[in-house]
Amino acid sequence: MQLKVSPDNPLEWLALKTNQVPIPLLHVQMYFVMAKAVMEAADAGVFKTLYSEEKDLEQIATECNLNISALSQLLNVLVSMDYLKYHQNQFSLTPMARKWIAPQSPDSVHDIAVYNNRVVWDWVGQMGNYLRTGKGMDSHEVFTNEQWKLYQDAMFSVATGEVREFIRRVTIPKNAKKVLDIGGANAQHAMVLSQKYPQLEITILDLPEAIDNAPKTKNKAIEFVKGNALTDDFGIEKYDVVLMSNVAHHFTIEQNQLVFNKIAKALRKGGVFIINEFIRPALGGKTEIVGASSSLFFGITSTSGNWSMAEIQAWQKEAGLTLLKPKNYLTIPGMAMVQGKK
Repeated sequence: MQLKVSPDNPLEWLALKTNQVPIPLLHVQMYFVMAKAVMEAADAGVFKTLYSEEKDLEQIATECNLNISALSQLLNVLVSMDYLKYHQNQFSLTPMARKWIAPQSPDSVHDIAVYNNRVVWDWVGQMGNYLRTGKGMDSHEVFTNEQWKLYQDAMFSVATGEVREFIRRVTIPKNAKKVLDIGGANAQHAMVLSQKYPQLEITILDLPEAIDNAPKTKNKAIEFVKGNALTDDFGIEKYDVVLMSNVAHHFTIEQNQLVFNKIAKALRKGGVFIINEFIRPALGGKTEIVGASSSLFFGITSTSGNWSMAEIQAWQKEAGLTLLKPKNYLTIPGMAMVQGKK
């Protein structure tokens, strides 16, 4: 996926084509304001209050406890970004905002907007230090109890959209019975697997704080185990499927190879190891903004960053697994399902 400036008329098209538009000015002056505007609006309850009915400026300001003049500026930005419509002094949600950012929607990513606003925004401000030193922060080591809850709510909201395509496209061994889900405390992947394959017994291994702060499920086929993938033993030929979604970007090269080796030993003959990850595009290859920007983000906020398809497959191959054809997500640009078989 590419995020690009689109012209509204032939003259603007010509200006873009002939390099007359100062694109960096848009990036450094507008884009970060736009991102912050969406996050603050979500955190303040703007999208929530407009979900049931359209309202005027004064109503929104009262319900969200915001300054009416400042709110007017914020809403103007949100209208220009196609989050809101404005008609006869009333504001309403666009279909996009109603589905994707209003917290009442089952598809909403509202919680990650709040998490990014309250926690991550300040972390990204440390990019300069990261670029000078190459040292990111391990966010899991500095979370407060409140931040752990915000983080787990955010991961739940992100996974909600991911699992819809995951369960349509994932292939598991015909007679699979036991699954290990590493880092899946939000239980979204485990839930859809259990619903589609009721014979499965699923073990979710995650950090104690992640499990304690994740939304709870009463599915009896799912067992939660508090631990650490870097130090825990996964057993020998114990599982038919091992799933690891959005975890590899928290580990270094050496740590990933360690975990992959343990996973290969834990798989039964014919078992599969499935990784869901945002893929870092290779320099010189096809450009892709989501994988590239998320790699830099995870470099700052974790211990490594995204990995290329070649790197992930090399770790699987080194662990003794046979590579299967990867599947690029269609609804989540930059993400792929990378698979290896025992």
